[in-house]
Amino acid sequence: MHERVAELVAELTREEKRRLVRGAVDPDGVATGYVPGVERLGIPPFSLVDGPLGVRADDGGRATAFPASLALAATFDPDLAREQGAAMAREARAHGQDALLAPGTNLLRVPHCGRNFEYFSEDPELASRLTAGVVEGVESEDVVATVKHYVANNQERNRTGVSAEVDERTLRELYLRPFRAAVDAGVGSVMTAYNRVNGTHMSDHGYLVGDVLKDEWGFEGYVVSDWYGLETTVGAANAGLDLEMPGVASFDPEETDADVDGDDFGAGDLDGLPDPTKADMFGEPLADAVDRGEVPERRLDDMVGRVLGQMHRIGLLDGDQPDGALDTTEHRELAERIAARGTVLLKNESVGGGDDGGADAARDDPVLPIDDEASVALVGPNVHEPKLGGGGSSETTPFHSVSPREGVEARAEGTVTVVRGHSEIEDESLFDRLAFVEEVDESDTEAGTGPEDEDTTVDDAVAAAEAADVAVVVVRDATSEGRDKDDLRLPDEQDALVEAVAAANSRTVVVVNSGGPVEIPWLDDVAAVLAAWYPGQADGDAVASVLYGDRDPAGRLPTTFAPEDEYPATDERQYPGVDDEAHYEEGVFVGYRHFDARGAEPTFPFGHGLSYAAFEYGDADVVADERKHRVRVAVENTAARPGREVVQAYVRPPEVDGVDRPVRELAGFAAVSVDAGATETVELDLDEHAFARYDAEEGWTTDPGSYRVEVGRSSRDVQATVEVER
Repeated sequence: MHERVAELVAELTREEKRRLVRGAVDPDGVATGYVPGVERLGIPPFSLVDGPLGVRADDGGRATAFPASLALAATFDPDLAREQGAAMAREARAHGQDALLAPGTNLLRVPHCGRNFEYFSEDPELASRLTAGVVEGVESEDVVATVKHYVANNQERNRTGVSAEVDERTLRELYLRPFRAAVDAGVGSVMTAYNRVNGTHMSDHGYLVGDVLKDEWGFEGYVVSDWYGLETTVGAANAGLDLEMPGVASFDPEETDADVDGDDFGAGDLDGLPDPTKADMFGEPLADAVDRGEVPERRLDDMVGRVLGQMHRIGLLDGDQPDGALDTTEHRELAERIAARGTVLLKNESVGGGDDGGADAARDDPVLPIDDEASVALVGPNVHEPKLGGGGSSETTPFHSVSPREGVEARAEGTVTVVRGHSEIEDESLFDRLAFVEEVDESDTEAGTGPEDEDTTVDDAVAAAEAADVAVVVVRDATSEGRDKDDLRLPDEQDALVEAVAAANSRTVVVVNSGGPVEIPWLDDVAAVLAAWYPGQADGDAVASVLYGDRDPAGRLPTTFAPEDEYPATDERQYPGVDDEAHYEEGVFVGYRHFDARGAEPTFPFGHGLSYAAFEYGDADVVADERKHRVRVAVENTAARPGREVVQAYVRPPEVDGVDRPVRELAGFAAVSVDAGATETVELDLDEHAFARYDAEEGWTTDPGSYRVEVGRSSRDVQATVEVER
């Protein structure tokens, strides 16, 4: 504990200490969480604000709406993550906030999870490096980063009641690693999850919070509950929880017209939502527990010291903090760059001659990029508005946004015919589900709009497609915190819309805005597919720049695309669970590890993504030192245009009797820009996790033997190999 912090703790009264370990109402109505401070000792208030995709102020204040975390992950670029973290921190500071409730780093265990868009990957290496990047960026601006949700919060369905029944090896090799990366990156706060792990609520989990996070990893910041996620007073305090949020109930059931009470939360339409009537467990109950000796006084002092320690570290106790910045040109450009970089070109086929409609002439070049002068039919139920994100604590209200319609019309030189072809797909909002929660008014945001009488029938879309050189169909799903998807199909009849347009024009491109994997039954019928995730406020500019080739589609899949019944955890015991228990019986075989183990062919593998350029790999070699192995490979761009490649290294371990390991695991990656005709030598550093496995008795263990490092363009596209002896 810093000397000044220790002096303050010694001067605080019991009541003042309790003021610093539980939330209160923000008098300005901005903060998501608020600690009032102690004026007598010059301790200022401490404010916490959502969220992972940009600042979500409770008063509806605006901020840059960055792309979803899954889109950021698709860039495979920790430097971009660092830039976004720093930009979000500057905007939090501009709103007068001291801590940002970001990033979210739970792994994508099941594709149905309504919050997958807020997370980074199905793979712990990719998630760890992106998490570290965001944390470093946030903390660089003297704002406290809050990594969440610790740990195994992999579903929204029954998230406040379900217990993740998961073994130690799986926790260590998969779900804990991104949180350890956040701690190593200097994160100031860790938020506990709503769920239980092996029967114990995370807010009360002495082993995972006290023993692992604080003692083993040496975490020196504070642990905060998720909102209304505290279950007990004594159990939480002794387990290592330091700060209760929000500390006050959001409403009194006896004073509201809403037909709900505390028992209704987690059931029916409110499934997955915490009980907002439950609060103030670190108020009088904590004081009483300390008086009874159930919570040691030194534990209360440690709780206070950890909160004050972060306030001191960011300069808040001295009033020495940097100025903020909001909606700057730099932030707008960054949001657009991330959205474009994270766009994944899944398919881009040449279309041979044909006489199948209107202006669709004989062509044998790839459909993308679109020729500047080409006539385009732009189709989609929501082409008149940007896809900002999913529902929940990451809902952000931008100052400025660009719809796909606005972006394409501004970029195109040929004619653009816009037909929605389908009724609008409504976004999900967590706050709309609770009648007693005031909704944020976004009616005056600068989003694109379309005429209310615009044609919306499939026949209109087909007619437009038949007359155009290229048809672009923009489709989307709708996901939200607090609710999982029922299936992986696109909502309503969007699949039928795509199929009808594709039948009318063989040069059909589909842009998919989704919060994770979706099924694409029309894949064989269309010429090109882009996974654009939730692009944020720069949606239209980003997609237009990729469609027309102003930017190379540099994104790679951070999650496997496959038919719904091919994923792991499809048994009810595994997901959503039986009797409030979800059994992680698939162990470490999540995502591409599962498909490799089964020898199954996914629709698109992890790491997949095409480019408008063409790359050739040379031979790989490796240089080892005491701490890491450095793999080097030359990558040549043989195309006549520049491109951006993501070089990925996977490690195949030797076989060991009695140990079931994944066929391959991502060990390193690097995104690199390569000019036309140029060659770049890419170096990938592989640390001990690249070769080690976790043994419940011996801890991290590296088995002796030969490890094959596979270097390539995805988990299934190997371009070069090299052997490493351990």
